[in-house]
Amino acid sequence: MSTAATRPEPPVTDLPFRDPALPLAQRVDDLISRLTLDERIELLYQYSPGVPRLGLAPFKTGTEGLHGVSWLGPATVFPQAIGLGATWDEELLHEVATAVGTEARAFHQRPAVDGHRHSLQVWAPVVNLLRDPRWGRNEEGYAEDPLLTGRLSVSFCHGLAGDHPVYLRTAPLLKHFLAYNNENERDITSSVVPPRVLHEYDLAAFRPAIASGAATGVMPAYNLINGRPCHVSPLLKTEVRRWAEPTGHELFVCSDAGAVTNLAESEHYFDDHPTSHAAAVRAGVDSITEQREDGSITLGRLRTAVDRGLLTEADIDRAARRHLSIRFRLGEFDPDLDPYAGIRDDVVDSPAHRALALRAATESVVLLKNDGALPLSPPGPGRRVALVGPLADTLFEDWYSGTMPYRITIATGLGAALRERGAEAVRAEGVDRITLRAASTGGLLRVPALDPGGPMVAGAPSDEQEAGDNACHDLFDWGEGVLTLRNARTERYVTLKDDDLTLAADQTQPNGWFVHETFRLEAQPDGTELLRNISNGRYAAVDPATGRVTLTAEAPEKAERWTRTVVRDGIAEAVAAAASADVAVVVLGNDPHINGRETEDRTGIALPPAQEALLRAVATERPESVLVVMSSYPYAVAWADKHLPAVVWTSHGGQETGRALAAILLGEAEPSGRLPQTWYRGDDPLPGRLDYDIISAGWTYQYHDAAPLYPFGHGLSYTSFAYSGLRLSAREAAQDDTLTVSVELTNTGTRTGTETVQLYTRALAARHHAPRRRLTDFRKVSLAPGERRRLEFALPVAALAHWSVAAGAFAVDPGQYEILIGHSAEAIALTAPLTVTGPPLPARSLIGGRLEAVDFDECVGGTLVDATRDKGEAVTPATGETCCGLRYRSVDLGGPADGPRVITAEVSRASEEDATVEIYADGGPGTGTLLAGLHVPVGTDGRYDWRTVSAPMSAEVTGVHDLHLVLRGGVHLAAITGGTR
Repeated sequence: MSTAATRPEPPVTDLPFRDPALPLAQRVDDLISRLTLDERIELLYQYSPGVPRLGLAPFKTGTEGLHGVSWLGPATVFPQAIGLGATWDEELLHEVATAVGTEARAFHQRPAVDGHRHSLQVWAPVVNLLRDPRWGRNEEGYAEDPLLTGRLSVSFCHGLAGDHPVYLRTAPLLKHFLAYNNENERDITSSVVPPRVLHEYDLAAFRPAIASGAATGVMPAYNLINGRPCHVSPLLKTEVRRWAEPTGHELFVCSDAGAVTNLAESEHYFDDHPTSHAAAVRAGVDSITEQREDGSITLGRLRTAVDRGLLTEADIDRAARRHLSIRFRLGEFDPDLDPYAGIRDDVVDSPAHRALALRAATESVVLLKNDGALPLSPPGPGRRVALVGPLADTLFEDWYSGTMPYRITIATGLGAALRERGAEAVRAEGVDRITLRAASTGGLLRVPALDPGGPMVAGAPSDEQEAGDNACHDLFDWGEGVLTLRNARTERYVTLKDDDLTLAADQTQPNGWFVHETFRLEAQPDGTELLRNISNGRYAAVDPATGRVTLTAEAPEKAERWTRTVVRDGIAEAVAAAASADVAVVVLGNDPHINGRETEDRTGIALPPAQEALLRAVATERPESVLVVMSSYPYAVAWADKHLPAVVWTSHGGQETGRALAAILLGEAEPSGRLPQTWYRGDDPLPGRLDYDIISAGWTYQYHDAAPLYPFGHGLSYTSFAYSGLRLSAREAAQDDTLTVSVELTNTGTRTGTETVQLYTRALAARHHAPRRRLTDFRKVSLAPGERRRLEFALPVAALAHWSVAAGAFAVDPGQYEILIGHSAEAIALTAPLTVTGPPLPARSLIGGRLEAVDFDECVGGTLVDATRDKGEAVTPATGETCCGLRYRSVDLGGPADGPRVITAEVSRASEEDATVEIYADGGPGTGTLLAGLHVPVGTDGRYDWRTVSAPMSAEVTGVHDLHLVLRGGVHLAAITGGTR
């Protein structure tokens, strides 16, 4: 019997993966090799457990940090992302993100919650483009333009990540890939995005942060794109991961919450969960966000997928490597070398971060109109300013806000500044104060006198119980019948309590994923009203014995009848305040939890009618009124623009909003914000909310022909600027050249000011549908009065490229272009012509070539769908259409030398109706020449059963022509090819 001792395992600290001198990939491989298959599978779940034998701690993906650390307690709150976008200031966004990342580090050092420390992977920024201003999550994006969004995203990611060459401060992750801009039915709607829109618009916003290495991860979106869920999109590999390859790091892809489950449930894209989970992992998803801390369901599905052969160990290892790579880069395994490990709690809401919050809030303010009303006349003794409106003395947090450590409202900030100058601020919210009396008991809805935060009652009245403010409620009307009630005594909002369905007036603001603070008062024929909670859909009832009010009545006939009495007329109060003042500042806008938020799109862009009525009444009394719109999105404020001397916009700007607005209104700070998206007119019919083809639909400043209320890039200053001497280093350039564009900017006013110089380009007489103009560069410049500066921009001719469906790549057509420079997309100061030389793109060849159906130049009545569940796209008539037409420009059909020609189509059939493909040259039916007619056989078994059908091509037509296809019935077309017999 041998007595040789078994060699002991070295201490964990001596294992190769703990050696910082080794290359990252080698350390990751070593750690992977020491994990069991089950331990590696557990790394694919959001809340991965630790592996104590290897010193591997539990790890949670994702801390929200869109404009401050969210959901973890008080933290510095900066303006909403749309407000940060309005700054057009890359350096500022870098500083803001640095602060957010630093505070995230501080939260990470706090004691673990449920065994998991707060994650250093920050789920920000949101890179989705603001195509439709009705999008419920409009506040989360930076801009409608991909170049502006891309550059700001790069800066924000760099700030989050830090500048150390090895270790990350935090790991920024981009949301939400791709073409995600609607909330209603977001998990089952498909964004139809043709190739040009895909490459020139949606992908263009994501690419800069990934290709530069600034972003470390991506989150797919809930929606489908061209019929395929984003979580199994081949674009994750063919585009996103390809962009990252030159950086030397792989991206870590995290699913959105519940999205992988949706693949088999709401979307019915796969038959069961193991299949859907396996498909997501194979497509490139590395971490699944599901079921919060209980991973048994998700992990069970993944294990079943492995057991069924749907996932291999190589698939698991690939995702696990990406997971671990981020943790190594975050310094988890090298605490002594991690330069950010020493960050502590004192950075949270530090004086420096407060100052930065004030700067960001100030720079985000946009002066939309000014006929000399601003800055306000120098306030002094005897001067009075009326501060009016439901948002004048309120700051709202949004779903992704942090918890504000303090709140400087406009009334607080401007009021303090006025008092310092001996002037006076008069406040009036302009909302009605009401009582509601129950018909069954005769009692008023009230908070208990001895327990004002307790369950509300409406029992038999007594003078003592109903005295004072117990039974008075301020009624906020947010439009579309949505109301909130704030009790006058508690100064808190009335909310529904889930546990017993009672009401209590104890909320600082409407809040939560399921907002419980919104109600409707539904009018009845007898003049009474029913009180209905929007969250649970039930009506208020009153217990006759106790008087307690519960939201339990499921039908109107079982509900309590209430009589509303106005005890203070909000509009009358506001008008009186305006009448007593020299000027009125009216603050209107939205509550970010109501009528437009995650899961809920806006129905329109008008101000709530109650707010519009308030504004007009105040302005009638005091024409010297200034409108301040505080909102998450644009509003159609044409009446205000026509009748008021000044209009200002700010997003929900965080804790320092009031001081920032005071500085702007009083002229202590220069308004330097510029609109990051178009403000459309109310009478301008917007395209359909699911029309993602910005080219054909006419979305954004690039393609919208009607004059906007306020254009993209618009923003006024308290000084004036003049442009002169626009020069190009050459008036003719080759397709691979780089030009220098220079312009002279002069501050012609009497104040120091900041101008955002915007450089646009456009193609003249293009064969493709070119943008009206496209932002190509910008520069934010501050000049003293009379100061003049010549600015230079490097302009690669490649920046003029469009996505060529013929070449399947970006291309610059030779021809005439125009360089435009000015204040906004519509306020162009100077233009210069440019001629691009070089060969034109050759015609597409049908004979011996393949014409992908999606590579059309025009499409009428069609839509894009997935060709298979894994890859490829097809065209089919849209829902409700019996046929669709496609046009392909400049297709070489061959000639007599090719011999007899044949056209072949790759088709499938989704229904029993007749399905045909008709192919014409130079026009459709009645105008063009029929080349071939193809019938899709009945035997085609469903949309994924692809067949080829062929027919002889007419011998009469040869050479280069525009090709026109007509698809009829339930046909799906993937491609056509040409050949010879």
